[in-house]
Amino acid sequence: MQKPADHPIIPPRKVGILIANLGTPDGYDYWPMRRYLNEFLSDRRVIDYPAWKWQPILQGIILTKRPRSSGAAYKSIWNHEQGESPLMTITKAQTAKLKSTMQDLYGDQVMVDFCMRYGNPSTKSKVAEMVKSGCDRVLFFPLYPQYAGATMGTANDEFFRALMVEKSQPAARTVAAYFEDNAYLDALAGSVTRAYEAMETRPDTLIVSYHGMPIRYLTEGDPYHCQCQKQSRLLQERLGWADGDITTTFQSVFGPEEWLKPYTVEEVARLAKAGKKNIAVIAPAFSADCIETLEEIQEEIQEAFIEAGGESFTYIPCLNDDDAHIAALSGIIQRNLGGWLD
Repeated sequence: MQKPADHPIIPPRKVGILIANLGTPDGYDYWPMRRYLNEFLSDRRVIDYPAWKWQPILQGIILTKRPRSSGAAYKSIWNHEQGESPLMTITKAQTAKLKSTMQDLYGDQVMVDFCMRYGNPSTKSKVAEMVKSGCDRVLFFPLYPQYAGATMGTANDEFFRALMVEKSQPAARTVAAYFEDNAYLDALAGSVTRAYEAMETRPDTLIVSYHGMPIRYLTEGDPYHCQCQKQSRLLQERLGWADGDITTTFQSVFGPEEWLKPYTVEEVARLAKAGKKNIAVIAPAFSADCIETLEEIQEEIQEAFIEAGGESFTYIPCLNDDDAHIAALSGIIQRNLGGWLD
């Protein structure tokens, strides 16, 4: 049947593959940092205190001072050539490689893009672009190997909110935590092996540092802590190492509550004082290097280790756009497209 002359143009059907990461400020000056921190710290998945209690503290105290200190930290790692944070640069590179792989497999049947939970490009804007481009099915892939409500949970929340405003709502799938994926574990273990082979002296221990969370979240049912512990065990098994070769810790403590322990910054100092003068650190909760790895680990945590008497501190980068990492992510995407594209 012929369409009326004034009928809207309907693009060919596609499957959208939307990669998601945490987010980044648009700049490190006061106001871009304040906007970013306000969005991030107003998320009830991140800080779940009642708004009447939390917002006066956030708006009146934290957002007055923290944008400047956080901005200085971002400035120290900023990609000045590209005018963006390293997380943005790396996420773009990851997306470009995944797009190439997916188009080799599926041609013009797919549309691959990325979004950020906080800041730009927003999840809402990218979902709208995909729907407008003809995506009647969307696979949403938050790049967090382990599940936490404050990371994967809130990313999925924002994706579902974006779907709510679409007149023509696509079918949707989300990718689950993938810390047990064999190809991912091979890529992670491979990065450790290569780093160790390049060192003259083998480290006394490998610190596997994860982003922390309040202990209360664990007792309320968040599986993150258990998945982190299992991640470390699986990595140790993959490497064929003995107990004691790996130490699991948690970083980025914020606020007055007790968080998951041991705290990375305290543990590296304790190890140095106990005679372990040579350590390496890896951060497998992050799929891309960011403020927590480039500034917190390589500056604050390394400084704590050296001041306590440590001598050699090696940071092993995130998997970023390493080919083995991209191959692992591509395999996860392919499995999750089953029944949509085979």
